[in-house]
Amino acid sequence: MLLHLSIRNILLIEQVDLDFGPGLNVLTGETGAGKSILLDSLGFVLGWRGRAELVRSGAEFGEVIAQFDLSDDHPALAVLESAGLGFEGDLILRRINNPDGRKRAFLNDRPVSSDVLRALSQTLVEIHGQHDDRGLLDPKGHKNLLDVFAENQSALAQTGKTCSILRQAQSALANAQKQLELDAADKDFMIHALAELETLAPRIGEDTALDTERRRMQSAERIRADIEKGHQLLGSAETMLLDGQRWLEDVSSVAEGGLDSSIDALSRAMIEITEAQHGVAAVLQGLEFSPYDLEQIEERLFAIRAMARKYEVQADELPNLLADFSEKLRRIDLDTDHLADLQKSVETASEAYQIAADTLSERRQKAAKKLDRAMQGELAPLKMDRAQFTTNVIKDDTAKPSPDGFDSVFFTVATNPGAPAGPIDKIASGGELSRFLLALKVCLTTRSDGLTLIFDEIDRGVGGATADAVGRRLAAVAKDTQTLVVTHSPQVAAMGASHFLVSKSVKLGQTTTKVIGLNAAQRRDEIARMLAGDTVTDAARAAADALLG
Repeated sequence: MLLHLSIRNILLIEQVDLDFGPGLNVLTGETGAGKSILLDSLGFVLGWRGRAELVRSGAEFGEVIAQFDLSDDHPALAVLESAGLGFEGDLILRRINNPDGRKRAFLNDRPVSSDVLRALSQTLVEIHGQHDDRGLLDPKGHKNLLDVFAENQSALAQTGKTCSILRQAQSALANAQKQLELDAADKDFMIHALAELETLAPRIGEDTALDTERRRMQSAERIRADIEKGHQLLGSAETMLLDGQRWLEDVSSVAEGGLDSSIDALSRAMIEITEAQHGVAAVLQGLEFSPYDLEQIEERLFAIRAMARKYEVQADELPNLLADFSEKLRRIDLDTDHLADLQKSVETASEAYQIAADTLSERRQKAAKKLDRAMQGELAPLKMDRAQFTTNVIKDDTAKPSPDGFDSVFFTVATNPGAPAGPIDKIASGGELSRFLLALKVCLTTRSDGLTLIFDEIDRGVGGATADAVGRRLAAVAKDTQTLVVTHSPQVAAMGASHFLVSKSVKLGQTTTKVIGLNAAQRRDEIARMLAGDTVTDAARAAADALLG
């Protein structure tokens, strides 16, 4: 509920402080007095987009403060929580506008963005008037209005939940189908490649090992002949040394020991030559290989390298490529089975969504008839008993699943029997439009959920008994929901629990709008003025007394 509105230096208002109460609060005044400025100011503090220049001429800045009392379960609390804003006591919004257009906003003295203000405003205030294109006259909002009337929160939640599950299942199926198509497109290639790689059976490090062995064999062919020749020469040298040793030993006794050291040296030389022969023989043995072995190694090495070039990988990556192809082929087989499971999940989710959407649609159909009957009951006291209001619920089973079901909802009216039905704002005249909107709001008001309702001259174009009926319906709305009414109708003004007078004066060339709360006597005079015009007569005062009851 809106408790207080304080306005400083906004347009024609220098200073206004208003305390609003529960029930019906009426604002009256002559045309042009500035009643719309109050709504502009309230819209400004709530973050609505409006006039660019609001600061009163000559003022340093303009300021509007709005104080709201919230219940413990008020929807505004969810907005505050999502914005990370703590809350205690009353909700106080303050917004400042500088002459250069810069704006600052505060929530309980904490800086806050305009986006947060606008989100809060949707839970705090709802304005209706002849130019209401954001609420009752906007076909885009009719479905939501019907759902609120039908109390479809649970059915909507179930439909939204099943829609989300269905979309997830459809997405999983689509992704799996896409991946399977990509894999299946290369299946024949992978089967052929896997067969090639399995036949080759490459091993990590095999390319390097084969290349090393091949180089060793190729080197052995080049040096074997030289080693063998050296081995042969060592054998010849051994024979020659043995012969020389025997010749020297035969004559050593005659030489009387002069040859002993030489003979010993030859013995040692023979030992060294023998060791050299053994070493060379061992090397020759290690160089022994079959030319066939070299041919086999080269064939294997070339096959591995050719396969690596074919699949554009390094030779050591071939074993991993073989494993990758094998896994992809295995996955294709598994994905085929998985695809069937996903398809079944989509079918199951689709059935659940269909049931939820059908249930929601049935509730809307029933609620539409109930709303139409309620509207007819409200239109009769408003002197529109021959008008027809219809809530159209069109179900489209071919539509793409959405969280709010398959239905489209829109309101149509016919003002006279036999006349064609059409959108409210296209068919109804000004006065009829006001009454249609009022009747609809009366039907929906018990679902307003903490909103302060504002009706801006919704009684325009009606008078007499009709105006009295409008006033009584507004009073009925105000029993459950705080209601503010800007009115020119004395019959409506007389229904108010609180009455505010908007007036305009000019002093020293400066125009100023003032708003004051009226006491009982002042209220009587204002209603008399509304009845009589400039000259208030005793008859007008008596009529005012009659209206005030």
